[in-house]
Amino acid sequence: MVLSLNLQMHTFILAGGFATRLWPLTEKRAKPLLPVAGKPLVSHLVEQIPEDIPITVSTNAALKEGFEQWKDVMNRPNLTIIIEDTKSDDHKLGALGATAQWLEQEAIDEDVLLLTGDNYCGFSIPEFIRSASTGAPLLAVHDLGDLGKASAFGTVITDTNNPKSVIGFEEKPKEPKTSLVSTGCSLLPKETLSVVKEYAKEHPDNVGGIFEEFLRRSIPVECYTFSEPWFDIGSFDAYLEASRALIGENIALDTGTTFENNTCEGSVIIGKGSTVRNSELRNVIIFENTTIDDCILENCIIDNSCILEGIELNGKMLREGTHLAQHRNK
Repeated sequence: MVLSLNLQMHTFILAGGFATRLWPLTEKRAKPLLPVAGKPLVSHLVEQIPEDIPITVSTNAALKEGFEQWKDVMNRPNLTIIIEDTKSDDHKLGALGATAQWLEQEAIDEDVLLLTGDNYCGFSIPEFIRSASTGAPLLAVHDLGDLGKASAFGTVITDTNNPKSVIGFEEKPKEPKTSLVSTGCSLLPKETLSVVKEYAKEHPDNVGGIFEEFLRRSIPVECYTFSEPWFDIGSFDAYLEASRALIGENIALDTGTTFENNTCEGSVIIGKGSTVRNSELRNVIIFENTTIDDCILENCIIDNSCILEGIELNGKMLREGTHLAQHRNK
């Protein structure tokens, strides 16, 4: 029996991580709010979720303002932001702990679409929901098509006779048995929520571990395998890679930009209200209201409201409001 989209369901998006590997971009901004291909990463997820499914986004007190501003822009009536009262990693509930707390406090008694807000998933979320079997947890898995690359991720082992049936997991194996890797998208049937709450008491940080717990308790786990683009935006390189994959060898200009007398290679993304003149750009992401003049930038990410004049940079992330100026020798 396959779920239809008119069954009761609630989406819970985890978006409370501090993402220190992407500082300074995430010093004051949540990773799910980083722009990817012209819109916040989490917006790519939310826009795919059917409008009749309520969405709750869980974040922390330090990131509250950014998510409230984002919510206003999304203008979706059934979108709720809840704030975990923590301002550092040391005091976080943990991803599964935050999920369990929400389940308990809101007395959730319906299927839960559980998403991590820092993943880009190129597959159809409605199709993913439709593929679920009643009562069976469903995990979205991405086929990397390369055993070597799979060693950097948690892999998902399926039954050779039934590829939809999950029989085991391996965490960053040296010699992977499969190129299927776990992603930040899953569906938890309401029948399993009591297990989630119980497991979270001892393992509040281990979201992936709940699926191993299901198997340990003889609860069948299924997977939805996809080959469309998937990115875990966890590092500078991953961020640039995602942008290159989604934009291609193109220039993407947002509204209100000024773009004059520039030479570009690779993927170049210019945010709203920014001005770029007389510059050479290769694989560059420029955020909003930034001014670039007479610069050479390669593999760089430049935050909001920066001013760069006569600067050469390669492989750099600049924090919001950075001002750099010098005369280049031509």
